[in-house]
Amino acid sequence: MKLTIKNTFLTENTADSILENTRRQVTEAVYSYTNPKQPKKPEVLHVSQEMAAELGISKKETTSDFFKHIFTGNEIYPNTKPFSMCYGGHQFGNWAGQLGDGRAINLFEVTHQNKNWKVQLKGAGETPYSRNADGLAVLRSSVREYLCSEAMYHLGVPTTRALSLSLSGDTVLRDVLYDGNPAHEKGAIVSRVAPSFLRFGNYEIFAARKDLKNLKSLVNYTITYHFPHLGSPSKKSYINFFKEVAERTLELILHWQRIGFVHGVMNTDNMSILGLTIDFGPYGWLEGFDHSWTPNTTDKEHKRYRYGNQPSIGLWNLYQLANALYPIIEEAAPLESILNQYKIDFEKKSLAMMKSKIGLLVADDHDVELIQNLEENLQLVETDMTIFFRKLSDFTNEKEGFQFIKEAFYSPSEISKEVKNQWNLWFDKYSDRLNKEGISSKKRKALMNAKNPKYILRNYMSQMAIEEAEKGNYTLIEELYQLIKRPYDEQLGQEKWFAKRPEWARNKVGCSMLSCSS
Repeated sequence: MKLTIKNTFLTENTADSILENTRRQVTEAVYSYTNPKQPKKPEVLHVSQEMAAELGISKKETTSDFFKHIFTGNEIYPNTKPFSMCYGGHQFGNWAGQLGDGRAINLFEVTHQNKNWKVQLKGAGETPYSRNADGLAVLRSSVREYLCSEAMYHLGVPTTRALSLSLSGDTVLRDVLYDGNPAHEKGAIVSRVAPSFLRFGNYEIFAARKDLKNLKSLVNYTITYHFPHLGSPSKKSYINFFKEVAERTLELILHWQRIGFVHGVMNTDNMSILGLTIDFGPYGWLEGFDHSWTPNTTDKEHKRYRYGNQPSIGLWNLYQLANALYPIIEEAAPLESILNQYKIDFEKKSLAMMKSKIGLLVADDHDVELIQNLEENLQLVETDMTIFFRKLSDFTNEKEGFQFIKEAFYSPSEISKEVKNQWNLWFDKYSDRLNKEGISSKKRKALMNAKNPKYILRNYMSQMAIEEAEKGNYTLIEELYQLIKRPYDEQLGQEKWFAKRPEWARNKVGCSMLSCSS
């Protein structure tokens, strides 16, 4: 296994002068050299062959002991220096100071076919940024991250990727619900891949510490290697850099809203500078359509990161990034203009996204009202978001719409006459609106199905795979992995996964309740 290694991040940013791997405040440095902890008995459970190919690794090479040892941290790839990054962040709206890669260790940069990738291990041991934690990960959270990052990619959502899922052979103590009942679980390691793992917090930490030298240096590096089309680093390119980050952030969140994905922890240290979905903790997909739903038990009371609030939180986080960049721009007006444009673009693009979900292409003055009425109806009773929008594509003017969406209701036999009447009223308006489109039902169905996935990685599905994996059976991981690679296809024979959340999963830990240790 011969990789084309680059070291741009290491050579162009400031290293921590202290080489000991001790948990501490790291100052005047962008990263710290950190070697992974050697696992007790590593075992590779699953490999994304697509991602391996992107790195120039063959299928045969992924079965080798060398691959296993490198991507579990048992060995260090020749002539590379693993490291962890320093960053801060706002957590639940409050500045948390230094955070950093507490359980992530970057192995190296790989260039293949004109693409540059950063490869890191999650759960490979303690780093200077681990605070009071051990830097390890458990099988439960690792299965969720491995499957979800690949699911997001195939859904067409910007995301970090996963290369491999492995057992470490160690046991890890975790308190899954933070209720004082810790238990030993199987340790695991995910190999993650992205063009960059830089977050808003990487820039915030230096602004907070008034370390303008490293702030400017890191921004210069980011523009040079990740936004080269903006030209050489300058005040103008700094402003355009922020503008593009804002645009990418909005684009990302609109994708989340489109598929009903709730990140769960949109802290600024979990916001990618490239607009990627990053850090899969207590995430979830909407089962019943509900603007107020959050999968995070920590957020249960205030629901800061609820589904309906994600666009606003994206803007709030961009304000924090703007504050961090201000010392090297020294002009507030252009930053404020970009932030105001985010609000304008959200209204416009959110409407376009929702119109695409219900098959509307041409402009109409009543579309906002039609969509508002739709979202109100979806919350009258528990209505599965994924099933509803997928079944809606079968609607034709000649048939009663209510019949097509009955399958999406969690308790269809209990639907009141009043609720049914409201739906029929909406379908009457929808039918009239479709008449203005001038396209066939077949073409509309194809357009809608390209926006509305049939298969998503529901939490109960991941939990089933986790429970089987904990018994040593990994076949369900493979089955779900193959399913999520074609989320928009009908996939005959897989209809069992196109189903509402089963009742046993309604309040089950791992299906409805997830903590930041998930």
